[in-house]
Amino acid sequence: MSCVTMTTNSLWLKMISTDLKVLVIFSFSSYFPTMIARGIALSILVASATPGNAFTFTGAPLATYKAKAHVARTSNLYMGPPVDPSAPVTEQMGEGSRKYRRTVYTHAEWVKHRSSDRFVNNLKTLFNSGIYKNVSNEVIATTTVAVFVFLWNMIAGGYTDLAGVQHGPLIESPFVQMIGLPLTAFTLVSPSLGLLLVFRTNNSYKRWDEARKFWGLNINHTRDLCRMATAWYGNQSDLDSVEFMGADTGSLAPIDPAKRAYDLQQISLCTWAFVRSMKRHLSPPDEDEADFQLELRSRLGPEQAQAIIDANHRPNRALYDLSVAIENLPMHFLRKDMINTNLSIFEDTLGGSERLLSSPIPLVYSRHTARFLSIWLLLLPLALYEPFKDSWNHIAMIPATAFISVCLFGIEEVATQTEEPFTILPMQGFCDKIGGWCDEIVSWAGQGQDEEEGPVYQKEFAMWN
Repeated sequence: MSCVTMTTNSLWLKMISTDLKVLVIFSFSSYFPTMIARGIALSILVASATPGNAFTFTGAPLATYKAKAHVARTSNLYMGPPVDPSAPVTEQMGEGSRKYRRTVYTHAEWVKHRSSDRFVNNLKTLFNSGIYKNVSNEVIATTTVAVFVFLWNMIAGGYTDLAGVQHGPLIESPFVQMIGLPLTAFTLVSPSLGLLLVFRTNNSYKRWDEARKFWGLNINHTRDLCRMATAWYGNQSDLDSVEFMGADTGSLAPIDPAKRAYDLQQISLCTWAFVRSMKRHLSPPDEDEADFQLELRSRLGPEQAQAIIDANHRPNRALYDLSVAIENLPMHFLRKDMINTNLSIFEDTLGGSERLLSSPIPLVYSRHTARFLSIWLLLLPLALYEPFKDSWNHIAMIPATAFISVCLFGIEEVATQTEEPFTILPMQGFCDKIGGWCDEIVSWAGQGQDEEEGPVYQKEFAMWN
């Protein structure tokens, strides 16, 4: 995998998902007359932002170990949707933009992340933000309500022209009255809505963090498994002068270098096949199926690859193949048992990931939060009309409504985008790295091999040109 970044939305999450910032937005909702001078330019700007494998082995004959180079599929380091104007709209927002959020940081990305220019850089990408594009329809709706309130009250209550001359109502009728709501009602329910958004965002982030930890365990224990298999290859019980329950363990047989290379190659390939099958299991079929089959057939033997492809539960089949490969290793069964503990951990990470994929945050909570937020913002222009009386015909309420809508709908959108973590985690990159690391580990000289033989096999299994 190449190193990938966390996308603009990850930075947005860090900037707005804390409890304090949400509550501050609501707490100051009744003081916009004093803040509008600072925010009106940015509000108009925001309101207008709408959308218009690594190296491989073949698993065939014993003597065949030549590495075959494949172009590794890696996620882009660019944070955010594509900037190419010719890119389809589906790649710039919605489901198509999720692939651009599969990010992992290295030192270079961290330097950019904490750069003093980060605020300016984030503002430069304002119009390219997938979050803002996704909530554009909602922002347009609330802004339209604000425009309607603005125009209706001009018709029903009079207006001031550009020359400063006051005019009476355009329609004088007892049935045509000015409309508005007291701001107090919105101020009273603001803390409750703020808490709903905070809990929604925090729980979504916890789900993302849990999924990332599952893959962290996969990375750690795949390396651990290959390390133990490589170092312990061969029955060493007679050298240790250890007998288990009086059993005859036999003498240490000479290690056949070709068989050792083949057995450890199978351990590496089966380990990679499990994580790759897990990635496919958690990914949308239309995105990953063709690549999955191509990768398996390029790295595994035809029968093994087809068996995994045809299985109803592919990760389980791959894990079974790994169990068989471990069982075929010539080593003391206690050591095999220690290696097999990693497989139980793989089952746990797989089951935990399936739980996250199949069980969202309770829908009653998500739907109530979305309805509460939508109604609150759609009615907000009625309450903001009077506080903005010092602006020309109360017009400042329009950009203020747009700005508040972008902020609050954006928070809810961040929570929705992170609630399902697997299409924004760089799982393909994890699989590529695991495959490369496992191949490198099994190329090392283990016990029972002369030290001078090590470089020969390392060259034979070389991962990096």
